[in-house]
Amino acid sequence: MSQIKKNLELIRDRINNSACRAGRDPDEVRLVAVSKKKSAEQINEAFSYGQSIFGENYLQEASAKIEQLDPLINWHFIGHLQSNKAAMAANMFDVVETVDRLKVARALDRSLVELAKDVLPVLIQVNIGCEPQKSGVMPQDTAGLLRDMQALQNIKVQGFMVMPPFSPDPEMVRPYFKQTRELALSLRDQGLLATEGKIELSMGMSGDYEVAIEEGATLVRVGTALFGKRP
Repeated sequence: MSQIKKNLELIRDRINNSACRAGRDPDEVRLVAVSKKKSAEQINEAFSYGQSIFGENYLQEASAKIEQLDPLINWHFIGHLQSNKAAMAANMFDVVETVDRLKVARALDRSLVELAKDVLPVLIQVNIGCEPQKSGVMPQDTAGLLRDMQALQNIKVQGFMVMPPFSPDPEMVRPYFKQTRELALSLRDQGLLATEGKIELSMGMSGDYEVAIEEGATLVRVGTALFGKRP
């Protein structure tokens, strides 16, 4: 059995166990395989074992891979997005997880019209730890951004994506995941988020995705635990 297949089976088992511990349906949680710096061959291998969602950070790198891989793959953009690259992202990706400014949201909206594409699902990247070196809208400004985005017809905000402060201890990160879930529920109750359907919460990576699931993650972004460390 290949290492990628072994890793994928282990991750799936841990996702299922974490969901069950929290009294959740494991089918509510989907794995985003973070494939930046990974070859098309590695991605195709994971796809052959049933992994359907892949997350890319860099537009140029992703473009080369997307062109040569199966069109059934679901691609999520999880890197920092500049407004002048919005058209490229709108054309290539099925979901953009890193909208953090109205300028970017408007650029995506315009690009979708120009491309004659259907509505694009997006997530708002929230800087849940209020870290100055990280992208993302501050938690206290999220409601205002959502209100401003309500006028945009071609993108649909489905939830939040967060990258909390790093800690080698997943329990130290748990409060940030909980805060994200509570913020999302509060904004949903105000009619600003996911009024039609479930809230998507993209949170948790290789070192803490089990805790993230216990706190409500619906998408977990895992790269190292699946593909191994980058050389």
